[in-house]
Amino acid sequence: MNITVLDGYAANPGDLSWQPLERYGKLTIYDRTSSSQLIERAAQSEILLTNKVLLMREQIDQLPRLRYIGVNATGYNVVDAEYARKKGIVVTNIPAYSTESVAQMVFAHLLNVALRVDHYAQLNRKGRWSANPDFCYWDTPLIELQGKSIGIVGMGNIGKKVSEIAHAFGMEVNAYTSKERSQLDDYVRKTTFEGLLAISDIVTLHCPLNAATDKMINARTLKMMKQGAILINTGRGGLIDEQAVAMALATGQLSAFCADVLTDEPPSPTCPLLHCANAYLTPHIAWATREARERLISIAVDNVRAFCEGKPQNVVGGVER
Repeated sequence: MNITVLDGYAANPGDLSWQPLERYGKLTIYDRTSSSQLIERAAQSEILLTNKVLLMREQIDQLPRLRYIGVNATGYNVVDAEYARKKGIVVTNIPAYSTESVAQMVFAHLLNVALRVDHYAQLNRKGRWSANPDFCYWDTPLIELQGKSIGIVGMGNIGKKVSEIAHAFGMEVNAYTSKERSQLDDYVRKTTFEGLLAISDIVTLHCPLNAATDKMINARTLKMMKQGAILINTGRGGLIDEQAVAMALATGQLSAFCADVLTDEPPSPTCPLLHCANAYLTPHIAWATREARERLISIAVDNVRAFCEGKPQNVVGGVER
């Protein structure tokens, strides 16, 4: 059995190991694989592991030995999973490995906006506090989260964890979700998408990207939000219209936009959000804590083991988990 990891660097830049996969076949690991390199590198492989390398109908048809695709992520839109199944190819993903880390990033962003810790640390390195006539100073609004209203779009694993943390902060929690009210914690108020936008001081996105959610935050829906609201996106870049969000920041409709994802990654230097003073962008690292990456590799190996034993697990269906 030939096993190929097509783009292993992101999950393991050298501090972890793919070695446990060697129990199940001859292992080849590439840090990155371009589209032009894919077929040559994957031609002899029965098992492929991918993170961002596309495996669509065109590529699958050129890989007759392929029997298994392991997506090293929760979202699996990089693979035409339906077509793979028709070809008898098992496709798996890695559910819930980064829940705690992504929820943590949501609040890292939110607390940064609320209290601007890095802003003051940088000023103080330049002598601002030392030169101050009083024992303290501030030149930004300082926000207490207690009593603020947070709207969570999507109540999967990450959305639920965000709701738990928000509740611990004493925030009012609103949710737009397909889940029944009985499936939600008592402190969560289920609402419509439009209703959530209207009542929330903070809106955070935790839903899959599909035809229904593509650019769900746009010029029209931004106008439904509270003046000066905070928008957070750690889900998928395509959930927002980047130009519309940049305009909302410029006009003050949004007081801040926090994101760990963009539509194109890495972004073009002309991406409008890169140049907005109140846009706080991190480079798709919410999932990348060592602990989350350890879980990812461990589950990836276990998925391969289960496939080799004839009992595949975490096989993807029609809905993201």
